[in-house]
Amino acid sequence: MTPAHQKSAMMTIAHERAAWTDVSVPIRPGMVTFEGDPAVILKRTSALAAGDICNVSRLDLGVHSGTHVDAPNHFIDGASGIESVPLDVLIGQAFVADASSVGGQIDAEAIGRMGIPEGTQRVLFLANSALWNESTFQSTFVGLTGDGALALVALGVRLVGIDYLSIAPFGNPTPTHRALLDGGVTIVEGLDLRGVEAGLYDFICLPLLIPGSDGGPARAMLRRAVP
Repeated sequence: MTPAHQKSAMMTIAHERAAWTDVSVPIRPGMVTFEGDPAVILKRTSALAAGDICNVSRLDLGVHSGTHVDAPNHFIDGASGIESVPLDVLIGQAFVADASSVGGQIDAEAIGRMGIPEGTQRVLFLANSALWNESTFQSTFVGLTGDGALALVALGVRLVGIDYLSIAPFGNPTPTHRALLDGGVTIVEGLDLRGVEAGLYDFICLPLLIPGSDGGPARAMLRRAVP
Protein backbone atom coordinates (compact mmCIF):
# COMPACT_ATOMS: atom_id res chain seq x y z
CA MET A 1 0.00 0.00 0.00
CA THR A 2 1.38 3.40 -0.98
CA PRO A 3 1.63 6.23 1.58
CA ALA A 4 -1.28 7.95 -0.18
CA HIS A 5 -3.43 4.82 0.12
CA GLN A 6 -2.43 4.41 3.77
CA LYS A 7 -3.47 8.00 4.49
CA SER A 8 -6.77 7.47 2.68
CA ALA A 9 -7.47 4.28 4.64
CA MET A 10 -6.68 6.00 7.94
CA MET A 11 -9.00 8.88 7.05
CA THR A 12 -11.78 6.40 6.20
CA ILE A 13 -11.35 4.62 9.55
CA ALA A 14 -11.35 7.94 11.40
CA HIS A 15 -14.55 8.94 9.61
CA GLU A 16 -16.22 5.64 10.46
CA ARG A 17 -15.21 5.95 14.10
CA ALA A 18 -16.72 9.42 14.29
CA ALA A 19 -20.17 8.13 13.32
CA TRP A 20 -21.73 7.81 16.77
CA THR A 21 -25.43 6.94 17.04
CA ASP A 22 -27.35 8.17 20.06
CA VAL A 23 -29.41 5.24 21.37
CA SER A 24 -30.88 7.10 24.35
CA VAL A 25 -34.58 7.73 24.91
CA PRO A 26 -35.22 11.50 25.25
CA ILE A 27 -36.39 12.59 28.70
CA ARG A 28 -39.59 14.60 28.26
CA PRO A 29 -43.00 15.10 29.89
CA GLY A 30 -45.49 12.49 28.76
CA MET A 31 -42.82 9.94 27.85
CA VAL A 32 -43.51 6.25 28.35
CA THR A 33 -42.45 4.99 31.78
CA PHE A 34 -42.61 1.53 33.32
CA GLU A 35 -46.01 0.73 34.80
CA GLY A 36 -46.26 2.30 38.27
CA ASP A 37 -43.12 4.43 37.94
CA PRO A 38 -43.24 8.22 38.45
CA ALA A 39 -44.24 10.38 35.51
CA VAL A 40 -41.70 12.84 34.14
CA ILE A 41 -42.36 16.52 34.91
CA LEU A 42 -40.29 19.35 33.42
CA LYS A 43 -41.22 22.84 34.61
CA ARG A 44 -39.65 26.24 33.93
CA THR A 45 -39.14 27.96 37.29
CA SER A 46 -37.39 31.09 36.01
CA ALA A 47 -37.79 32.53 32.53
CA LEU A 48 -36.09 35.23 30.49
CA ALA A 49 -39.47 35.95 28.91
CA ALA A 50 -40.83 36.80 32.37
CA GLY A 51 -37.97 39.18 33.13
CA ASP A 52 -35.74 36.75 35.03
CA ILE A 53 -31.98 36.86 34.53
CA CYS A 54 -31.92 33.40 32.92
CA ASN A 55 -33.96 30.32 32.17
CA VAL A 56 -34.00 27.67 34.92
CA SER A 57 -36.04 24.47 34.90
CA ARG A 58 -36.96 21.82 37.43
CA LEU A 59 -37.00 18.15 36.45
CA ASP A 60 -38.87 15.47 38.41
CA LEU A 61 -38.47 11.86 37.31
CA GLY A 62 -37.90 8.33 38.51
CA VAL A 63 -34.32 7.10 38.27
CA HIS A 64 -35.50 4.26 35.99
CA SER A 65 -36.97 6.64 33.42
CA GLY A 66 -35.91 6.25 29.80
CA THR A 67 -32.40 4.94 29.22
CA HIS A 68 -30.88 4.05 32.58
CA VAL A 69 -28.51 1.79 34.48
CA ASP A 70 -29.69 -0.41 37.35
CA ALA A 71 -27.66 -0.41 40.56
CA PRO A 72 -27.14 -3.55 42.70
CA ASN A 73 -29.48 -2.21 45.40
CA HIS A 74 -32.34 -2.11 42.90
CA PHE A 75 -33.05 -5.76 43.76
CA ILE A 76 -30.56 -6.61 46.52
CA ASP A 77 -31.32 -5.12 49.94
CA GLY A 78 -28.27 -3.49 51.47
CA ALA A 79 -26.24 -3.62 48.27
CA SER A 80 -24.39 -0.64 46.81
CA GLY A 81 -25.88 2.17 44.75
CA ILE A 82 -25.23 3.45 41.25
CA GLU A 83 -21.91 4.98 42.30
CA SER A 84 -20.47 1.46 42.62
CA VAL A 85 -20.96 0.49 38.96
CA PRO A 86 -17.44 0.37 37.44
CA LEU A 87 -16.89 2.85 34.63
CA ASP A 88 -14.82 0.44 32.56
CA VAL A 89 -17.79 -1.90 32.07
CA LEU A 90 -19.86 1.00 30.72
CA ILE A 91 -17.35 1.83 27.98
CA GLY A 92 -16.07 -0.66 25.43
CA GLN A 93 -17.01 -3.04 22.65
CA ALA A 94 -20.54 -4.50 22.72
CA PHE A 95 -22.32 -7.13 20.68
CA VAL A 96 -25.82 -6.20 19.53
CA ALA A 97 -27.73 -9.49 19.39
CA ASP A 98 -30.87 -9.69 17.26
CA ALA A 99 -33.52 -11.27 19.49
CA SER A 100 -36.48 -10.08 17.44
CA SER A 101 -37.14 -13.55 16.03
CA VAL A 102 -36.84 -15.51 19.29
CA GLY A 103 -40.60 -16.05 19.35
CA GLY A 104 -40.90 -15.52 23.09
CA GLN A 105 -38.73 -14.54 26.00
CA ILE A 106 -34.95 -14.78 25.77
CA ASP A 107 -34.06 -17.97 27.59
CA ALA A 108 -30.84 -20.00 27.84
CA GLU A 109 -31.62 -21.91 24.65
CA ALA A 110 -32.11 -18.68 22.73
CA ILE A 111 -28.82 -17.34 24.10
CA GLY A 112 -27.07 -20.38 22.68
CA ARG A 113 -28.48 -19.69 19.21
CA MET A 114 -27.55 -16.02 18.98
CA GLY A 115 -23.94 -16.44 17.96
CA ILE A 116 -22.55 -14.27 20.74
CA PRO A 117 -18.78 -14.12 20.06
CA GLU A 118 -16.56 -15.88 22.57
CA GLY A 119 -15.17 -13.50 25.14
CA THR A 120 -17.89 -10.89 24.67
CA GLN A 121 -18.24 -8.74 27.78
CA ARG A 122 -21.22 -6.59 26.73
CA VAL A 123 -24.42 -7.82 25.08
CA LEU A 124 -27.27 -5.57 23.96
CA PHE A 125 -30.52 -7.22 22.91
CA LEU A 126 -32.37 -5.88 19.89
CA ALA A 127 -35.91 -7.11 20.54
CA ASN A 128 -38.43 -4.38 21.26
CA SER A 129 -37.43 -1.12 19.63
CA ALA A 130 -40.64 -0.88 17.58
CA LEU A 131 -42.48 -0.47 20.89
CA TRP A 132 -40.98 3.02 21.23
CA ASN A 133 -43.44 4.03 18.51
CA GLU A 134 -46.29 3.40 20.96
CA SER A 135 -47.53 6.22 23.19
CA THR A 136 -48.31 4.00 26.19
CA PHE A 137 -46.42 1.35 28.16
CA GLN A 138 -46.46 -2.06 26.47
CA SER A 139 -46.32 -5.06 28.82
CA THR A 140 -45.80 -7.50 25.93
CA PHE A 141 -42.12 -6.64 25.54
CA VAL A 142 -39.52 -9.39 25.18
CA GLY A 143 -37.26 -9.83 28.20
CA LEU A 144 -34.48 -12.07 29.48
CA THR A 145 -35.51 -15.02 31.64
CA GLY A 146 -33.75 -16.13 34.80
CA ASP A 147 -32.05 -19.07 33.09
CA GLY A 148 -31.09 -16.81 30.19
CA ALA A 149 -29.45 -14.46 32.69
CA LEU A 150 -27.53 -17.35 34.25
CA ALA A 151 -26.35 -18.37 30.79
CA LEU A 152 -24.90 -14.91 30.23
CA VAL A 153 -23.18 -14.99 33.63
CA ALA A 154 -21.65 -18.34 32.66
CA LEU A 155 -20.34 -16.80 29.43
CA GLY A 156 -18.52 -14.12 31.41
CA VAL A 157 -20.72 -11.24 30.23
CA ARG A 158 -20.23 -8.11 32.38
CA LEU A 159 -22.98 -5.89 30.97
CA VAL A 160 -26.34 -6.63 29.40
CA GLY A 161 -28.74 -4.15 27.86
CA ILE A 162 -32.16 -4.24 26.24
CA ASP A 163 -34.31 -1.93 24.16
CA TYR A 164 -37.24 -1.47 26.51
CA LEU A 165 -37.84 -0.51 30.13
CA SER A 166 -36.94 -3.78 31.85
CA ILE A 167 -34.42 -6.53 31.20
CA ALA A 168 -36.84 -9.05 32.73
CA PRO A 169 -40.20 -10.25 31.36
CA PHE A 170 -43.17 -8.26 32.63
CA GLY A 171 -44.60 -9.62 35.87
CA ASN A 172 -41.56 -11.70 36.80
CA PRO A 173 -38.63 -9.34 37.36
CA THR A 174 -36.81 -10.87 40.32
CA PRO A 175 -35.11 -14.03 38.93
CA THR A 176 -33.48 -12.16 36.04
CA HIS A 177 -32.36 -9.13 38.02
CA ARG A 178 -31.03 -11.22 40.92
CA ALA A 179 -29.14 -13.61 38.63
CA LEU A 180 -27.45 -10.71 36.85
CA LEU A 181 -26.76 -8.49 39.85
CA ASP A 182 -25.59 -11.39 42.02
CA GLY A 183 -23.30 -12.35 39.14
CA GLY A 184 -21.77 -8.88 38.97
CA VAL A 185 -23.44 -8.01 35.66
CA THR A 186 -24.36 -4.38 35.01
CA ILE A 187 -27.86 -3.84 33.58
CA VAL A 188 -28.76 -1.15 31.03
CA GLU A 189 -32.45 -0.71 30.23
CA GLY A 190 -34.40 1.57 27.95
CA LEU A 191 -32.09 1.63 24.93
CA ASP A 192 -33.55 2.82 21.63
CA LEU A 193 -32.07 0.53 18.97
CA ARG A 194 -34.34 1.52 16.09
CA GLY A 195 -32.16 1.58 12.98
CA VAL A 196 -29.36 -0.41 14.64
CA GLU A 197 -28.31 -3.71 13.08
CA ALA A 198 -26.85 -6.72 14.85
CA GLY A 199 -23.08 -6.80 15.14
CA LEU A 200 -20.11 -5.38 17.02
CA TYR A 201 -20.09 -1.77 18.19
CA ASP A 202 -18.18 0.62 20.39
CA PHE A 203 -20.44 1.47 23.32
CA ILE A 204 -20.63 4.28 25.87
CA CYS A 205 -23.32 4.53 28.54
CA LEU A 206 -22.75 6.78 31.55
CA PRO A 207 -25.38 7.14 34.30
CA LEU A 208 -25.80 10.22 36.45
CA LEU A 209 -23.78 10.00 39.66
CA ILE A 210 -26.48 9.83 42.36
CA PRO A 211 -24.85 8.21 45.42
CA GLY A 212 -27.04 5.56 47.01
CA SER A 213 -29.54 5.56 44.16
CA ASP A 214 -30.95 2.28 42.83
CA GLY A 215 -30.58 3.52 39.27
CA GLY A 216 -29.22 6.30 37.14
CA PRO A 217 -30.65 7.94 34.00
CA ALA A 218 -28.01 7.68 31.28
CA ARG A 219 -26.90 8.81 27.83
CA ALA A 220 -25.92 5.89 25.59
CA MET A 221 -24.12 5.83 22.23
CA LEU A 222 -23.04 3.24 19.68
CA ARG A 223 -20.73 3.29 16.68
CA ARG A 224 -19.73 0.45 14.41
CA ALA A 225 -16.56 -1.22 15.62
CA VAL A 226 -13.68 -1.00 13.15
CA PRO A 227 -11.94 -4.36 12.57
